[in-house]
Amino acid sequence: MKSNHILLVEDNPDDELLALRALKRNNILNEVQVARDGVEALDYLAGLTERSVLPEFILLDLQLPKVNGFEVLKAIRKHPRTRLLPVVIMTSSDEEKDLIDGYRLGANSYIRKPVDFNQFVDAVQQLGLYWLVLNLTPFHT
Repeated sequence: MKSNHILLVEDNPDDELLALRALKRNNILNEVQVARDGVEALDYLAGLTERSVLPEFILLDLQLPKVNGFEVLKAIRKHPRTRLLPVVIMTSSDEEKDLIDGYRLGANSYIRKPVDFNQFVDAVQQLGLYWLVLNLTPFHT
């Protein structure tokens, strides 16, 4: 069964709104579950039963309160059910160490958040096209 939702893990209300508006502007009408810190993200994923449909992918910020994005990513990759779930890091960090650590921990993609709204909309459009239309995962083939 194909999923119909995306998990957005974002603590900044402005960036959350920006992401939701960019998805809507690009006619990406999938339901978006929002977790506003790392604990909420982990609780959401832990609450999914074996019969629950996993998200199509996770948009994960790194600088999160309570549990940072790297720890969330580690937990996702440790659990057998979520190990292969696509995770896209979308962060404002321009630290090369964060980029390397993200991929080392199993991120499928690493994107720096564009500051300009139109560039952000374009980035989300490309994300949606790739992760929701072109990409095949073992969960939804």
